[in-house]
Amino acid sequence: MNMYNKFNIDDEILSLSKKSLDECKDSFLKIDEVTEYNQLKVLSAFTECGVAESHFAGSTGYGYGDRGRELIDELFSKCVGSEDAIIRHNFTCGTHTLAVALFGVLRPGDTMLCVTGTPYDTIHSVIGLSGENMGSLKDFGVEYKQVDLKPDGTPDLEKIEEAVKNNKFKMVYIQRSRGYSLRGSLSVEKISEIVKIVKDNSDAIVMVDNCYGEFVEKYEPVSFGADIIAGSLIKNPGGGIARTGGYIAGKKELIDLCSYRMTTPGLGREVGATLNESRNLYMGLFNSPHVVGEALKTAVFASTLFKNLGFEVTPEPTETRHDIIQAIKLKTSDNLIAFCQGLQKGAPIDSKVQPEPWEMPGYDSKVIMSAGAFISGSSIELSADAPLREPFAVWMQGGLNFHSGKLGIMLSAQEMKNRNLI
Repeated sequence: MNMYNKFNIDDEILSLSKKSLDECKDSFLKIDEVTEYNQLKVLSAFTECGVAESHFAGSTGYGYGDRGRELIDELFSKCVGSEDAIIRHNFTCGTHTLAVALFGVLRPGDTMLCVTGTPYDTIHSVIGLSGENMGSLKDFGVEYKQVDLKPDGTPDLEKIEEAVKNNKFKMVYIQRSRGYSLRGSLSVEKISEIVKIVKDNSDAIVMVDNCYGEFVEKYEPVSFGADIIAGSLIKNPGGGIARTGGYIAGKKELIDLCSYRMTTPGLGREVGATLNESRNLYMGLFNSPHVVGEALKTAVFASTLFKNLGFEVTPEPTETRHDIIQAIKLKTSDNLIAFCQGLQKGAPIDSKVQPEPWEMPGYDSKVIMSAGAFISGSSIELSADAPLREPFAVWMQGGLNFHSGKLGIMLSAQEMKNRNLI
């Protein structure tokens, strides 16, 4: 029996999907090589740290002396190649985690410089680019400057050098992933070029928003000079198992400062009950390289299929990837809505729900989101979202396993075909 019949995939989409899958083979081999490297790297860290079942025991109250909480910090730092790390379930999202890091390091009178253009929408109110009297960095006297990307979407290395030579910045901030833009995500190699320029010309701290990039390459930005990185556990490093949380990793003195912002000055990482979440964090971290590989294969397949359908895609099918996100320029709002509603039909959870555009907090346009996930809002699970504005591009990511991810992409195409949009 052809299982695709259960999902009402017609012969035309099936045929094009088979052709597209054949074209993905070389890219998949490269993904498997990186996945194996990272999986062995993580396993090596687990064995070095001597992770035992006793480390999964939860604590309550103050959480003093929680061995599992203390060990997972060391474990995570080994996995990403940093001096130190804090990984906690009580970071509520990636934006919260980034805010803790920013407020942990920056002080009144400091200036931060973002060198990758305007950052992702939800960080605007943290910095003070939007909102009034909410306790942003701007409210606390931290000034914000930025270097715009070049017209081709790449960092302007000359202007970055000029800026750090002629001004005193406490922090240089890099957003690795593309956010709601069509510029390419940054490779660790490109980030290392920026880091070198900054370090050769200033004593600024380099912070990287590493969301969506963890375990996509063999190394993380801290291995090439970045001082601090941060991200969300319901993205790559939670492996689809962590139910919430985030991490900050980097130089020990900076991680200590962040820990005081995470809880309170003087207590830092010494407090914080784990409430039986430790097993999920350990297991999610162990699982993450494999899951990231599956998400990358899903992205490559989506890029190939929709390019074959005549749409512009970024990254291109054979491009080397630096995060798990795939953008597809769908040209019209009808296409965008149909894509997301079709993808939702392939979700294991809430497949009968029909996503609609809505006014989402932190965004300046209506947003449509497809996200039928076991963990609410998890973008390591197959999901897609986009603001309803030109160029009506959709940003999709995730896929706990490639086979279901592939089906979700096929259903997006099928939904558009059913509405005579392709």
